[in-house]
Amino acid sequence: MEKLWHRLGQEFARSGHSVTLISRLCDGLPSRSDEEGVRHFRVPGYDQPSGALGLKIRDLQYTLRAWRVLPESDVVVTNTFWAPLVLGHRWPVYVDVERMPKGQMKLYRSARRLRAPSAAVAAEILRDDSTAKSRVRVIPSPLPFVPQVPVSWDQKEQTILYVGRLHPEKGIDLLLGAFAEARKGGSLREWKLRLIGPVAAGKGGGGEVWLEGLKARIPQEGVEWVGPIYDMAALSEEYHRATVFAYPSVAESGETFGLAPLEAMAWGCAPVVSDLACFRDYLCSGRNGLVFNHRGPGSVERLAHTLIEAAAHSRELGNQALEVRSTHAPERIAAEFIGDFRTLTELSRPSS
Repeated sequence: MEKLWHRLGQEFARSGHSVTLISRLCDGLPSRSDEEGVRHFRVPGYDQPSGALGLKIRDLQYTLRAWRVLPESDVVVTNTFWAPLVLGHRWPVYVDVERMPKGQMKLYRSARRLRAPSAAVAAEILRDDSTAKSRVRVIPSPLPFVPQVPVSWDQKEQTILYVGRLHPEKGIDLLLGAFAEARKGGSLREWKLRLIGPVAAGKGGGGEVWLEGLKARIPQEGVEWVGPIYDMAALSEEYHRATVFAYPSVAESGETFGLAPLEAMAWGCAPVVSDLACFRDYLCSGRNGLVFNHRGPGSVERLAHTLIEAAAHSRELGNQALEVRSTHAPERIAAEFIGDFRTLTELSRPSS
């Protein structure tokens, strides 16, 4: 989410629009700054609490702080639970539905738009509120970067990469078991599995106790736990070196788009994903990636077989995957958003 709107804001500004991003004050960043033509206002926020009630209370407090610094605007894009309710009486609200709805869409009938990053999310919005059809628009998420160099196939390593939160719903145990199974069979014996992402509960991970239990249960030969990488250049280098990218999420009602597989595809990785609807908008199994059935008995063996197949056909799959550099380029997706904003607010074109 943060990477997406950070890049989109820059693209909007390059097109001549006035852009303000309001985000959490953290990591030593200033409360106000100007970067790449974008004004940044940062307000105090919180790490994610464990309980749903605490989350809603802190979300409201954060939204109220954001409201106090919000400048006059033609459109306000929101992604917190309370923002459409708090801001809807004053500004044209554009709700970015980045998580599967859980009953709240009926509360947002005053919003001008409900943007879905995938057809799967759009379908869930309409299940939540059947009256919302005219206000729903599917606009895919853009790449947060534009690769400036071609893929160096000869520099790719025998590496399967995972990037994302280290949490049970991401299928980490499934991936570890499948990798161990594939190594045991000899096909991927010389390969390594690199897992990049946060494990801390406050960062959306499963926690250290969960991780240590996982390591104790499943063989760790060839497995490298890297931790989170937030620098985009360093993360891009990881994608560039990897040959296969695995994202075996089992979050049936949690995944909405899957940005990490898209990022990996932009660097020629052969993606392997679970059979969730959100991936179907940009991944065609057998053409630019592979899909495995993550449900029911035998899922570990099925994933192991799919990883072996992806490794064997990585060059063909990776070549087709590179098309996302064009289809999901930031400037292309930003233009879709600007066009949609104009239909809602009759924004005048910026003066030359």
